[in-house]
Amino acid sequence: MPQYDFDLGVLGGGSAGLTITAGAAQLGVRTLLAEKEDKLGGDCLHYGCVPSKALVKAAHVYHTARNTARFGLPELDMKPVDYRHVAERIKSVIDVIQVHDSEERFCELGAKVVFGAARFLDAHTIQVNGVTYSAKTWVIATGTSPMIPGFEGLDSTPHLTNREIFSLETLPHSMIILGAGPIACEMAQAFARLGAKVSVVQRSQQILSKEDKDMADTLMDVMRREGVDFYLDTSIVRVQDLGEMRQVVFTMGDDNKQQISLQADALLVALGRTPNLDDLGLNDIGVVYDKKGLTLDARLRTTRKHIYGAGDVTGNYQFTHAAGYEGGIVIRNAVFRLPTKVNYTNMPWCTYTDPELASIGLNEKRANAEGIDYTVWTEHFHRNDRSVAEGEEVGSIKMLLDSQERPLGIQILGPQAGELVGEWVAVMNGNVKLSTVVSAVHPYPTLAEINKRVVGNLFAGKLYSEKVKKGLKFFFNLRGRACGCNESS
Repeated sequence: MPQYDFDLGVLGGGSAGLTITAGAAQLGVRTLLAEKEDKLGGDCLHYGCVPSKALVKAAHVYHTARNTARFGLPELDMKPVDYRHVAERIKSVIDVIQVHDSEERFCELGAKVVFGAARFLDAHTIQVNGVTYSAKTWVIATGTSPMIPGFEGLDSTPHLTNREIFSLETLPHSMIILGAGPIACEMAQAFARLGAKVSVVQRSQQILSKEDKDMADTLMDVMRREGVDFYLDTSIVRVQDLGEMRQVVFTMGDDNKQQISLQADALLVALGRTPNLDDLGLNDIGVVYDKKGLTLDARLRTTRKHIYGAGDVTGNYQFTHAAGYEGGIVIRNAVFRLPTKVNYTNMPWCTYTDPELASIGLNEKRANAEGIDYTVWTEHFHRNDRSVAEGEEVGSIKMLLDSQERPLGIQILGPQAGELVGEWVAVMNGNVKLSTVVSAVHPYPTLAEINKRVVGNLFAGKLYSEKVKKGLKFFFNLRGRACGCNESS
């Protein structure tokens, strides 16, 4: 039997890699973690989830302070934002969390950590900084990088991605954002609230193209009222560096005749991600992948069964919580040897705009694409007393049910939607009956009451039906309405 340096080797110190390394090491698995950057944490900690939420919070506070009159308070004389201070706070937040993702912590857990670019020499051996390491089992969790399209002139035009946007020294007076996915929308609203003039140029006919159009359009209307300009259904003609300004020329609509030119002093490219796989030597060892990610089976094994994939390189849900889930699947398969398959049916996600847009399960767009019959039940936040009291009345919850009145999916556009969807994570993963949800007592007044109300709408139609009323009248001699208002003639 071959002898290897390690039982398990992990490439990538992001969310998936750290989950697997920590779990395996604590189980007594001799584990190696190789990370190409000089710190652990991956994009989520340094260039993604953590800094973006810190920025979104800063923008929210500034926006609220500039709109105190909405709450009956005196207007404040707000100074312009010094972005250096915002960037400093973002860095301080990262530094706090970095302690949890430090080399020292993983060493204490029992794992060996090495820094540097890794490349496979054979199916069980990698080389990092000229040193070779072998392992019986490997996991590729190398994440993704910003996808830079081949637009004319973009390669010679200074532009930002998520790797640079959080450490700017000054706030741009104006910004053009290419793309209207979650990152683009969060950044568009945040920078607009901080004082920048923001324009969003989107290829498709709606923002957040994977979401239902009604929800996305409502959010877009909110952002437009806050000053963000949107250009949809576009085709980029060219990008140009004008010295102090950046120019984007594009057409809109099907005719592609009229060209529109925008100029701004900053250009953010947020047009998707590309997997970090090309430099690993995978072709030489028979591991198949494409531009979306690794080719994996349901147990997250590559075409070489002792090599697994997890995190963004799977090409599926590119979320930190999805990476953590996939890390658990890899542990069960690679360490416990329990044949466990991934199941993304109840994978939640959230876009952290204001209002937030959170989902779990199917939305109408996906249900229609899969040919699934469903009914829709809705409840609006303007009917929620806590929302009214806090001036957060935009949005609604949408519940999709199958023919057996079981939930297929939930979408929530509204205040703290990412927190509210947590109740549905428990309901859908626990197969909780809707009758249990509607009979549960929620504290008043809370935003969470909207979860009960949307289910209540379903049961109200049954409980207050003419059939029930006639039955009660027959058995208990009830006499009906006491007021003639709105009574049919």
